[in-house]
Amino acid sequence: MRRSETDLIVLKAVHHEPALECQTQGPTIYFDGSCPLCSAEIDHYASRLGGDQLQFVDVSEENAVLGTGLVSSDAMKRFHVRLVDGTLVSGASAFIAVWETLHGWRWAARLSKIPGATRALEAIYKLFLPVRPAFSKLAQSFGARAANPRASRK
Repeated sequence: MRRSETDLIVLKAVHHEPALECQTQGPTIYFDGSCPLCSAEIDHYASRLGGDQLQFVDVSEENAVLGTGLVSSDAMKRFHVRLVDGTLVSGASAFIAVWETLHGWRWAARLSKIPGATRALEAIYKLFLPVRPAFSKLAQSFGARAANPRASRK
């Protein structure tokens, strides 16, 4: 077919938004699926508005993919989150990263910006860690169940 200078050529423009696909990928939460309390907390986060943006990795799984800078023994001892940019945070900073993602928890993330708040939250978290097994048993007595009950606590 021959074309002249006066022919009108119409092209259909298709707009793809790969950035939109990336936006649905949020922080990755590393959690102890052998812990009933931890599993209940993760279920809560996953069920909240914004929870669909979070990725979850059960570190009690033998083949859990942890990525750079995180080993299984550390992941089982402390709450870790990998931010979208690849930065690994733990403890209070990890909780804050989750709260920033969840619509119903953003108020807590904002409060953590008060000078000294993150440091105080970290101190509270460090006090909680030794008693976590007792709280986990208590949560289990109220019906909380481990996501991975067959995993052995490391």
